[in-house]
Amino acid sequence: MAIQGHRRWAERAVIAAMAALSVAACGSVPATVPAPVPVVRTHPPTTTAAPPPPAAITVVATGDVLVHQRGPLVAGAAAAGRANGTGFDFRPVFADVAPLITAADLAVCHLETPVAGPEGPFRGYPSFSVQPQIVDALVAAGYDTCSTASNHSLDTGFDGLVRTLDTLDAGGLRHTGTFRSEAESRAPLVVDVGGVRVGHVSWTYGLNGVREPAERRWTVNDFALTGLSTAPDLTAVLADATAARAAGADIVIASVHCCTEYAHDPSPAQDAIAATLLASPDVDLVLGHHAHVVQPLERIGGEWVAHGLGNHLAQRSGRVATSDSVVVRFTFERGADGRFAATLAEAVPTRIRTDGSGVAVVRTAPPDPAHARVVEVLQRRGAAQAGLVITDR
Repeated sequence: MAIQGHRRWAERAVIAAMAALSVAACGSVPATVPAPVPVVRTHPPTTTAAPPPPAAITVVATGDVLVHQRGPLVAGAAAAGRANGTGFDFRPVFADVAPLITAADLAVCHLETPVAGPEGPFRGYPSFSVQPQIVDALVAAGYDTCSTASNHSLDTGFDGLVRTLDTLDAGGLRHTGTFRSEAESRAPLVVDVGGVRVGHVSWTYGLNGVREPAERRWTVNDFALTGLSTAPDLTAVLADATAARAAGADIVIASVHCCTEYAHDPSPAQDAIAATLLASPDVDLVLGHHAHVVQPLERIGGEWVAHGLGNHLAQRSGRVATSDSVVVRFTFERGADGRFAATLAEAVPTRIRTDGSGVAVVRTAPPDPAHARVVEVLQRRGAAQAGLVITDR
């Protein structure tokens, strides 16, 4: 009936219009013809559903970042800085490995030392205060978050610690392990990676004998290792991981700065740390730092620990192994139970190459002796049989 009524209305409108034209042709004033009522068509509003979170993400991690002074590392960065007016430019150092870092869904670095102001003064070992432009280079390489708890965290006191975190913030790099306030120390770091939430905790074994001020015991996450052969008390580390999980983390990564320097094989304390942390339902991956040489990857109870990632960037003389390093990459997939687990572990052997123009972190491949050294160490704990893939990309 509605359609027929519409047709009758249309027929009357046409007749009226024709009559008006006829009158107008005779020179008479036409009668008023009502204007047709416009037909307004409405459409239901369209809604765009939020895309589901990914079923898998990749996490890349690298070793210690230290800027030693008085050598080709700083000299090369100074030359590059003079060319573009930045004072120091460390970005070329990471050019070869930057594609690996930027391609990851989440890239984790370990900034071991505090940074100075732009004008210095700059210091190297044993009490570091390094060029802040190293942070610009980490940002340019593609890192997303950095662990900062180390035995050098308080090399320049609380002011240096604050300056370092402010510099990271200015570059957009997330961080954990050292803190400017008690409230900051209690807030878990959870990073949203395309809908997958990744928690990151960072702890160190000590502070080279430096004591945190009594009113600032929260400044550095420090579990106070008492001996290299004894298991440390990790209660606070586990509580940190639990807090990250409670804050919504789907994956929790623990960065641990410990225990014996220049030893390829983990100490009993390191073994205890890995076993304890990975036994917790709140820790999914352990990343080890401080040894300054590569240590094995190991799968424990279906989860991975990189006992020691070596020096990602440093300048040591007299120790060939301290120039060997590795970039590790883990693929985490969501299981049928909704939890994420690392289903693929990959390692890209690297080395710190030094020449007359400066220092660069480069990937290695056979027959480079550095490649053979790194692969042998990585596989000492059965990593190859557990599924570790060695690659150069």
